[in-house]
Amino acid sequence: MLLEKMLQSQGFGSRKHCQQLIKNGAVSIQDEVIDNPKHKLDLNNLNFEVYGKSYTYREKVYIALNKPQGYECSHQATHHFSVFDLFDDILLNRGIQCVGRLDQDTTGLLLLTDDGQFLQALTHPKKHVAKVYQMQTADPVTDEQIQQLEQGVELRNEKGIFAATEVTRLAENRLQITIHQGVYHQVKRMLVAVGNKVEQLHRAQIGALALPDLAEGEWLYLNTEQVAQAKFRSE
Repeated sequence: MLLEKMLQSQGFGSRKHCQQLIKNGAVSIQDEVIDNPKHKLDLNNLNFEVYGKSYTYREKVYIALNKPQGYECSHQATHHFSVFDLFDDILLNRGIQCVGRLDQDTTGLLLLTDDGQFLQALTHPKKHVAKVYQMQTADPVTDEQIQQLEQGVELRNEKGIFAATEVTRLAENRLQITIHQGVYHQVKRMLVAVGNKVEQLHRAQIGALALPDLAEGEWLYLNTEQVAQAKFRSE
């Protein structure tokens, strides 16, 4: 791949802008300044610098974010911050999108990517990728409520029965459940359906991928193994 095309693919701007970066001597590879936009590259394990900052070539990006409260999963947030405010322009230029959504008051594991096939694999209704949530409830969780969640409940304006698996009482007012669908406000609506209410909600896991050790608002790139874990479907 040509150097100018590589830079453009990585989110450094238009072809013209990338050409100018190169001609200005801003780009170096293995400590050598490359000022020819048509320089041919081997993309395998490619590391490069732009204005002294190091980057790794990534054909696609897969990101895990520990989403804080008060952030919307939208580019045009209306009443709160946008999760996209947490990323620099280079990543935004790549067109990263949220893999599903979390409500503004929900924290925890949120994936973002510029890989449309990966996004589809995790969000298509037929895929049933498991998602693990932990919550604080308004009232103590009863055995009857746990049984109802496991057997399934009806949700208004939704077709079918919505059941949780691996329902675990963590404390009197704390619950962990796994869901395999992803309809609007599903966890909150399921708790209302059994006569309780979610006070705080946190997503701890997607597929076999648990939330990495990140402070709220921090993110990291997923490696190949972690990407596979996120797509894991238990049969």
